[in-house]
Amino acid sequence: MIINSVEPMQIDAGIANSLDVNEAEAMAVNDVYDEANAPSPDFTVSSCTIELDNYVTQYSGLYRLQRLLFIANHCPSIQLDALRLAVHFVQETSNVEMYRRIHAMLADIPNQNGDPSNQRPRLSFSQSWVDEAQKAANTRFEKLDSDLRSYKSNSIKESIRRGHCDLGKHYLQTGELQLSLKSFSRARDYCTSSKHVIEMCFNVIGVNILLNNWFHVHNYVLKAEQTPDVAESQSKKAATKGAWLKCAAGVAELAFGRYKSAAKAFLTVCVDNCPDDFISPSNVAAYGGLCALASFDRTELQKNVLSNVNFKQLLELEPQLREIIHCFYNSNYATCFSMLDEMRNNFLLDLYLSPHVTPLYKMIRERALCQYFSPYTSIDMNNMAAAFNTSLPALQEELSGLIQSDMIAGRIDSHNKVLYARQVDHRNDTFSRALALGEEYERRTTALLARAAVTKAQLMVAWRQAESNGAGSNPVIGLPSSTIASSSFSPVH
Repeated sequence: MIINSVEPMQIDAGIANSLDVNEAEAMAVNDVYDEANAPSPDFTVSSCTIELDNYVTQYSGLYRLQRLLFIANHCPSIQLDALRLAVHFVQETSNVEMYRRIHAMLADIPNQNGDPSNQRPRLSFSQSWVDEAQKAANTRFEKLDSDLRSYKSNSIKESIRRGHCDLGKHYLQTGELQLSLKSFSRARDYCTSSKHVIEMCFNVIGVNILLNNWFHVHNYVLKAEQTPDVAESQSKKAATKGAWLKCAAGVAELAFGRYKSAAKAFLTVCVDNCPDDFISPSNVAAYGGLCALASFDRTELQKNVLSNVNFKQLLELEPQLREIIHCFYNSNYATCFSMLDEMRNNFLLDLYLSPHVTPLYKMIRERALCQYFSPYTSIDMNNMAAAFNTSLPALQEELSGLIQSDMIAGRIDSHNKVLYARQVDHRNDTFSRALALGEEYERRTTALLARAAVTKAQLMVAWRQAESNGAGSNPVIGLPSSTIASSSFSPVH
């Protein structure tokens, strides 16, 4: 928020305090959602098909390190390989604390795996790198801080903006995310063009993604999308920025559990403009495909996914998911859910998708059951169980839950194992709708007759300005006489 009555330099402290309050509110929102939907934080995945060497090339910076540590925490079979890669990439930054954390995890691997005699080669802790990184970081900070103070003393807004951005990038390199967020946020009061506003929004969104502050991500995406350079420009660069913002918005919607909104955001992304830092083209295909399966009906799935040229190119990167979507649309549910189960472990090891795998799979299965039964008045549950590759008792339990939640209008014959559609009395329904329509017609006719009578009599409700206290216009009817100069029904002349 830009304050015009004071110099921007005078409100830096206020920005920091208000930022802390907003961050606390956003973290509270995220905590409520994660507590309700996230799997146990100590869940483990026994095996996966992720090729780490190819996987890490799709991301950059701290986003890549976060993903590697998430995999290392939840998949013991590739934990050592993930940590080795993390050590390599963390040395490209000045993040000493993360370097120490990774080596602490490496030291605990034999105990975690229950194999103390494991003789796999280890990466040694480099104290010299730690000392050099800290020294270089301190030197760089002193220079940036000195430059920023000089810019403030000269009151050069553009230089101050660049100084805050440089300081924010320095904190990002050292892993001090809260300080980085404050520095990037302070730059907003020195933005003098839409280009500066977009740069500030991108910096703030990037740090908030690392902090999982999805409330702020959503707000700053809206702010960036409203700037002319993104909203009106048709250039390739503007399209790339727009795709990055759509991906950030989609991940935020996914974090909030708004799967249909998330799907719509991801489905607008083109493979040529897809980001390569916090999310990859394969992630966009996976997130968009799963959210679409869970929230779109058949018509929307055909129109927005299967007939979407841009998204079909993304699905080429995930051929198994593409086949799942086609099987779902063609009602080949046994194959569809079999392939989904094969991909489940990989999805559980995704940093942003992991908390939502269980609810998404549940929603997809419920939608499939409803879609399968919709054309029938009755169906043999044995055939239905075979179509879904499940047991009859498990299917009956699922159907009972859907009937109780009114997702399926039916009833179960437990003895004959038949599911019947609930019979609707169309004659009674038609009479009820006709009576309701008649009552509405009578009400409208009465209102029209009353209006015609008032117009014919040339009557109106007089309005007077309340002169005693300078208040706005008030209707005569119902107001105290002390605040009305005069009140009456008068004919129109």
